[in-house]
Amino acid sequence: MGNKDDEYDYLFKVVLIGDSGVGKSNLLSRFTRNEFNLESKSTIGVEFATRSIQVDAKTIKAQIWDTAGQERYRAITSAYYRGAVGALLVYDIAKHLTYENVERWLKELRDHADNNIVIMLVGNKSDLRHLRAVPTDEAKAFSEKNGLSFIETSALDSTNVEVAFHNILTEIYRIVSQKQINDSQNEDDPTDGKAVEVIIPSTSNSTTNKQQGCCKNL
Repeated sequence: MGNKDDEYDYLFKVVLIGDSGVGKSNLLSRFTRNEFNLESKSTIGVEFATRSIQVDAKTIKAQIWDTAGQERYRAITSAYYRGAVGALLVYDIAKHLTYENVERWLKELRDHADNNIVIMLVGNKSDLRHLRAVPTDEAKAFSEKNGLSFIETSALDSTNVEVAFHNILTEIYRIVSQKQINDSQNEDDPTDGKAVEVIIPSTSNSTTNKQQGCCKNL
């Protein structure tokens, strides 16, 4: 018999991207385990964690993937992005170079991910306001220009971490549920009463897709 964590209505894959050292792993651990490690090492390869939230009385299970930002791990790109319906593009508000690289990360995301992926720009380490190198207004303007949502967070003191993940998961849910409504106007809804694992078909091996099981074209 499955445990409570296996019970969900939707399963969404969300990826964390951005330069090494911007705090992606601590955002992941803060949201999924409410933990923060001041001495966390750079992520080697890929890791992911899950957490479920409630939206409109539905259980949304988020499968959040984290990878190293270093160039030498870019070979895993296509597998990392496959099936993702959401992405948090993270920079460090105290290191302007990490913000400058956001444009490159955004291009990579749009080259490899689904066209309809929901993207949120995240200025992390907002607790370092005395060291701020990236003005909030500048990042907001960039987000608006590129059709992204935007938020500043601190994994250290938890500021806006819950809000960031809840907002992006809710936006994904609204898009998926609206598509289901539109589809059901033409035919009976095959997902009625069943959990939805939104999955993108792929020509790669089915074992990998099953493990990543996330999201169809929205």
